[in-house]
Amino acid sequence: MSERIAVTGSSGHLGRAVVDDLVAHGYQVVGIDRSVAPEATHPTYAWEGESVEPLRPLLEDCDGLIHLAAIPAPVGHLPEVVFVNNTRATFAALEAAGSVGIRRAVIASSGSAYGTAWSPQPTRFRQVPVDENHPMTNFDPYGLSKEVDERTAAVMARRHTMSVAALRFHWIATREQQLEAMARQRTGPRDLDDELGSLWGYVDLRDAASACRLAIEAAARSPYGFVPLNVVAADSLADAPIPDLLAEHAPEIEVTAPLGPTQGAYAIGRAAELIGWMPQHSWRDPA
Repeated sequence: MSERIAVTGSSGHLGRAVVDDLVAHGYQVVGIDRSVAPEATHPTYAWEGESVEPLRPLLEDCDGLIHLAAIPAPVGHLPEVVFVNNTRATFAALEAAGSVGIRRAVIASSGSAYGTAWSPQPTRFRQVPVDENHPMTNFDPYGLSKEVDERTAAVMARRHTMSVAALRFHWIATREQQLEAMARQRTGPRDLDDELGSLWGYVDLRDAASACRLAIEAAARSPYGFVPLNVVAADSLADAPIPDLLAEHAPEIEVTAPLGPTQGAYAIGRAAELIGWMPQHSWRDPA
């Protein structure tokens, strides 16, 4: 019998792609979201994202949890709403999962956890490639919520003897969105503070979805406790090489390892080693 995987935030941008990927690989899916999408072809249940008790029965008989439900940016809501919503939902989801015997989970962390993306003042990375040990220097409630989510996941991994992968997704984009971003960059005007804050990173929506499944599968083969993983495209969302861009616009950022002409600024080797994930898609792919 195929495994059952619960997905919170199943109606969202990433959630829909994760559900499709799981179904395509033979899994049964239990969708969980604030509201039930009428077009859903899999069982979907409403959960307000706050309390443990209503979630427990939805997770019964599930083999894994992929927790994606969150406010995805620090804009559009009061700061306290962003922080409390995201951190409370992560605690509740993992506590409910652990309490019903689920021992494999994934949470959606973010590259924003490093603190540069939404900083109200230009905040730079210290060095590239950016690996998972780079310091977090958050100024905004969204990045802080993801930093706290990771601390929560580490506690839950100990509390319930779970494997919990915190996937640090960069900008999750469709191919069309990637090409639109490149067109804007080429025609200008450019926002170099924004580009340096993101270090020209992105990840294809399909690759982000497969990372969730692979993290669940890897934990079945070899439990790994808590681990944060960069989930970022192998290349950069830029025409010029990263070292050239940094030399011109941010020479204070140290380049600690050679980077190829199109190579991205984020280290993704840990995801390859631990869960077997490597990005398969790029904006550079032929049409």
